[in-house]
Amino acid sequence: MKNILILIFSLLIVNNGFTQLVTITGNVSSKKEPIEFANIFIEENERGTVSDKNGFFEINRVRPGNFTLRVTYIGFKTKEIELTVNYGEDISLEIEMTPLDIRGNEIVVTGTMKEISRSKSPVPVDVFSPEYFKMNPTPSLYDAMQNVNGVRPQLNCSVCNTGDIHINGLEGPYTMVLIDGMPIMSGLSTVYGLSGIPNSMIERVEIVKGPASTLYGSEAVGGLINVITKKPSSAPIFLFEGMSSNWLDHSLDLGGKHRIGKNADVLTGLNLFNYTNPIDNNNDGFTDMTIQERFSIFQKWAIQREEGRLFTIAARHLFEDRWGGELNWNESFKGSSEIYGENVVTNRWELIGNYQLPTTEKLLLSVSYNNHYQDSYYGDIHYEADQRIGFAQLTWDTEYGSNSIMAGTALRYTYYDDNTPATASIAKDGVNKEDEVWLPGIFVQNDVTLSESHQVLIGMRYDINSRHGNIWTPRFAYKWSPNVKNTIRFNAGTGFRVVNLFTEDHAAVTGAREIIIEDELSPERSINVNLNYIHRIYADNGRFTRIDASAWYTYFDNQIIPDYETNSNQIIYDNLIGFGVSQGLSVNSNFEFTDGMFLMIGASYIDVFSKENHVRKRPILTEKWTGTWALGVPIKNTGVTIDYTGNLYGPMRLPVLNDMDPRSSKSPWWSLQNIQISWDQPNRNYQIYFGLKNLLNFTPPSNSIARPFDPFDRDVSFNANGEAIPTTGNPNALTFDPSYVYAPNQGIRGFIGIRYMIQ
Repeated sequence: MKNILILIFSLLIVNNGFTQLVTITGNVSSKKEPIEFANIFIEENERGTVSDKNGFFEINRVRPGNFTLRVTYIGFKTKEIELTVNYGEDISLEIEMTPLDIRGNEIVVTGTMKEISRSKSPVPVDVFSPEYFKMNPTPSLYDAMQNVNGVRPQLNCSVCNTGDIHINGLEGPYTMVLIDGMPIMSGLSTVYGLSGIPNSMIERVEIVKGPASTLYGSEAVGGLINVITKKPSSAPIFLFEGMSSNWLDHSLDLGGKHRIGKNADVLTGLNLFNYTNPIDNNNDGFTDMTIQERFSIFQKWAIQREEGRLFTIAARHLFEDRWGGELNWNESFKGSSEIYGENVVTNRWELIGNYQLPTTEKLLLSVSYNNHYQDSYYGDIHYEADQRIGFAQLTWDTEYGSNSIMAGTALRYTYYDDNTPATASIAKDGVNKEDEVWLPGIFVQNDVTLSESHQVLIGMRYDINSRHGNIWTPRFAYKWSPNVKNTIRFNAGTGFRVVNLFTEDHAAVTGAREIIIEDELSPERSINVNLNYIHRIYADNGRFTRIDASAWYTYFDNQIIPDYETNSNQIIYDNLIGFGVSQGLSVNSNFEFTDGMFLMIGASYIDVFSKENHVRKRPILTEKWTGTWALGVPIKNTGVTIDYTGNLYGPMRLPVLNDMDPRSSKSPWWSLQNIQISWDQPNRNYQIYFGLKNLLNFTPPSNSIARPFDPFDRDVSFNANGEAIPTTGNPNALTFDPSYVYAPNQGIRGFIGIRYMIQ
């Protein structure tokens, strides 16, 4: 009997213990938007769960005690909540997450031209915040792109160091650069599009790989980069960042906001870059890095209106003076044939406005205008150009049942004038004539949610080019999410691009090559398909893994590929009589750990080629393999973080001048790696960082510039066809040529910087 009583009493105690276990519930959100797939984990109990599509979570059978609840989600700062759990007292939490962690804000606009959760977008969009780029701080967004898988900053000239952005192996002109959705970086500004944008103004960068012409028109063939600037209302009160290296290059970034009157918030950003220390480590007599002075100021106004309607105005001015060449060059030799130098002076200003009409329907009027003036000398060749682009767009955004409809009409005007055959050829009589192109268009897109798992997007755009006539660009996308861990996206569409050679290819005016345009050039057209797969892994210990894989295929018709090889003294432009292809595979993996460590690894296989007369040829300066990585390791309770970033590029074909050129026709495998140590003092609003760039001290070969000792080809003999011929003093029949470039000339260098912010 006694034993029975003891057993009953013990059972009552156990049962009472179980009945006293606590349930913790809550909602995870950011800016009133629920966060799906957030990881919620109790460290002490090693128990956790994942939030549903409404941001709701529930953890049952939690024993009483003092615990730390950790909430993680990629793209947001880790949230830690100290909890005291008492017997019989269930807990309900409202958890607000702070965006802009390593991967950026998960709200995107680029893929569909409207704000939508990245996980719900039928179009795959890569998102990067300033926090990610801080792992390898750079003086411009152009340089920061080296840490993005499938995206590569490509230098096009060893002397003036101008460059462009390659996406999936395609040349820079195939990439459209936007600021707040406005296509203002094109044509003449292609090689400078991502330089001089104040880092303090950047909210995030969204990248779409593949055609987006249905929404954005010409030039969005290979992909687009959309720089989203901060909202004045949510920007820091003041932000300062200064950085220097032992090469004596200095960059300064300032930003701040203030209120004017009762209804206007103003955000101002300033970017300065200065480098005045000529260095020639490869001993070729030329500067390894161009001397630069750059000044950029950006201001954005947000006007508060009734019912929260949007009204913003932004303006930016950029001035840059850069030169590269022989070390003893100065401005007194500008345009002369005594000492070789390339001097590029750029004056550019932009205006962007967005105004939501006071109607019951959601109608948004967006306008932009920019003027880009360039006065430059390439040796004794003077290149002067003026470009003006005006853009206006009216969009209608509405919801109807399961349909999300976006429709709009756009008008783009491009004015271009220079002192080269680019404009003279239009008149056919050698007389200069400005180039003016009008491009009106209409588009419509419907994003249909068929069910929780299935989503379809269909779109169509119609443009009338004043020179080339009617252009149709359809688009189709399908998204399937069979469960919370897997998402499959299929995208297909067409693209088109109207080419202006001289505004896009500065190799056309640098060096000593003659420009040959075979025929009147027709617009390039493309057909693209893309398959994207995302797999998420949520571990019970709070760790999160995301695998993002894509396969793509793009077919080009009428493609224009500059021919550097037929004649070493010419660049020949013509439409390809055949076709071009860009295809490949890309994989990105993100790992987030409970201790705050972050790891991202990406790799791409890129196969780009053209086929003409049954001959397959790979374009120059196009890598087959590329890889990137970023590792962030915080040291607990110290405020110290160690960041290790880098990239790896496989061999690419290089523009040798002829079969006798002693330089290699292929680049080696090469890598740029960086390490940084940062010390963050959040309570004091500042951060100090320092480190090393280019740890392996990789630089291209010292003979990258052909015949640097004879930049005006005084000692070169030519035949009747204008081709260089072998002589005693020039046995390899070379001419001066700076186009043999695939990597920067800056070797290993130390850097130090400081950030200060008042929130």
